[in-house]
Amino acid sequence: MAPHTPYRDDPEIPPLTDDEDDAQTTRDLHIRSESESSEHGLPIPAWLRQTGKSSRDWIPQPVKRAGKAVATWVKGPQPPRELEIEPYFPRIQQAPIKLLDKYVPKQKHRACLLVAFFATWFTIWSVLLKLHAGTGEIKGYGKPQNLWCGATFWSDDNGCGLNGNDCRPFANQYLAFRCPANCAATLTYNEHIVGNETIDFDQQVIGGPSSNDPGSRAIYRADSFICQAAIHAGVITNEGGCGVALLVGANLGYEASTRHGVKSHGFPSDFPRSFTFPELDEGSKQCPSTSSWGIFAVSAVALVVLSLFTTSPPVFFWGTFVILMFQVGLVSEPPNQPNFYELLSTLMGKLLPASFVAAILYRWCARPLLAGLTAQIEKTILYLGFCFVAALNGYTFEVMIPIGRLTPHDLAQPGAATALAIVITAIVVIVVTQIHWIRISGNMPRYLIVYGLIVLTLIILLSLPGQRLRIHHYILGLVFMPGTAFKVRPSLAYQGLLLGFFINGIARWGFDSIIQTPAALGEGPGRHGSWWGARSPLVNATVGPDREVITFSWGALPADTGIDGVSILINDVERWRGYTDNELYWEPDRITLSRRWRTENQTEFYRFAWMNGNNAGRYSKPAVWDLNGIWHGMPRP
Repeated sequence: MAPHTPYRDDPEIPPLTDDEDDAQTTRDLHIRSESESSEHGLPIPAWLRQTGKSSRDWIPQPVKRAGKAVATWVKGPQPPRELEIEPYFPRIQQAPIKLLDKYVPKQKHRACLLVAFFATWFTIWSVLLKLHAGTGEIKGYGKPQNLWCGATFWSDDNGCGLNGNDCRPFANQYLAFRCPANCAATLTYNEHIVGNETIDFDQQVIGGPSSNDPGSRAIYRADSFICQAAIHAGVITNEGGCGVALLVGANLGYEASTRHGVKSHGFPSDFPRSFTFPELDEGSKQCPSTSSWGIFAVSAVALVVLSLFTTSPPVFFWGTFVILMFQVGLVSEPPNQPNFYELLSTLMGKLLPASFVAAILYRWCARPLLAGLTAQIEKTILYLGFCFVAALNGYTFEVMIPIGRLTPHDLAQPGAATALAIVITAIVVIVVTQIHWIRISGNMPRYLIVYGLIVLTLIILLSLPGQRLRIHHYILGLVFMPGTAFKVRPSLAYQGLLLGFFINGIARWGFDSIIQTPAALGEGPGRHGSWWGARSPLVNATVGPDREVITFSWGALPADTGIDGVSILINDVERWRGYTDNELYWEPDRITLSRRWRTENQTEFYRFAWMNGNNAGRYSKPAVWDLNGIWHGMPRP
């Protein structure tokens, strides 16, 4: 009889005995390799074959290959290329450095020379600034007051109060003034209504001399820009100057004309406050030049010399930053302030926080680009030259590109879409070229993280309800300067340009918020939003039989909005205001008014707005009560 054979699941696996270790045998129990499985014809499940392998093995091969190709491209060449700027004609470009090494070899002597250099610049610049800031004297009228190009004698809508009483006196007062240069280029960025004409992105001058007598006295409405009116009247030129404006009270009819490069608008009715420019005797004006180019030349020469003779990144960067901050903030494009001392105080308030931001830009952007650079002439032309162009933005880009704020309202002006397309195209070309250098230097992964966070932040801010995203000049520098922190020639030009934008934005406007309400931008809160004054009253008018009275009705006041009254502008002046708790006992849904000028058959222009306390909502488009007594209603929204 055959001996008994113990039962086994697999002849390849011996039975477990007491002499064997559990851990040694169980690891192989019923688990076979792929070769073993195929040998005996028993398939192994895919999930068992993948045990212990990466989850990436489940990704389809085409996707894996594409991902690896993208990752390889992002990492750039291995090893990364070391970027350097090798100067053209090095003997010529490095001649200033060798000259300094020859005559001032010691570090302490160079430090003394640098102090003397800045002291010399500051002394010459301060003397010229003192002459520039002085207002001079106009015999019989005293020292002129510095005005900004948009100064007027009147406030928009009901800003001067009922009957304009908050802007009195209307007559027999004068203002000796001094205007800066380039005021003819000042435009209205918010709608300004004159009668039934809307002034938008245009010069704001109403009136002028009579067309029948061009040599007659020019009379202007009080809401005209004073400096533009002075250019129109020939009192000053677009280079600036001094003059005297005399208030002459009410006037009936203002004629439109174009003179000395300034276009004025007409107005066929009356206005309570007007002004003119009296003739002054020759030699009665002692008005210092308002041109800032002489002072800018001193700063420009100083910075060119500094750029040529220094290879130190901190000396060059901080010298450029500080000199241009003072130049722009006090001379070239100063903010609107009544006098020099307020101007200086405003600039010093901006300088400290701007310096902290500039320190970050220097550490992460400027120092990597400028360290070890000996291409002195190229640095001066590319970095410093483009920095000058952007720092004087009001004389360069703002003149050529009519989109100062990038708001929906600004983009509606003529030529804005074309200008924006050109700007976007230029930015795309610059970004693409910089991406090339970022990649081959091996910095692409880091930049993708930084700019991914920036883009995500901008998207979040753009999606905030009731807010406008504002890309200010200084924000351009903060966002794009990190993309110039490597040594190639285009980076010299781009970083200089962005530093100039940063300086111009801070010196002129300060650190304005990156998000602003429509009201802060002069658009009015929520054109289609929930603001109580977003919509003006819908008014029906009934002219009396004699055409001397007119009744306006607007229905019940909107409930639960805070609206408690109505304001009526007649000829752009608030002439009537009523509230629901008014003791004059007017009907809250209507009012009857008489024609203001009974002896003069003139056109009257009406606009209506809701009131909430002392605050007026958005005024309606103008309606017209013509000289024949016929009512022409306002356009429906």
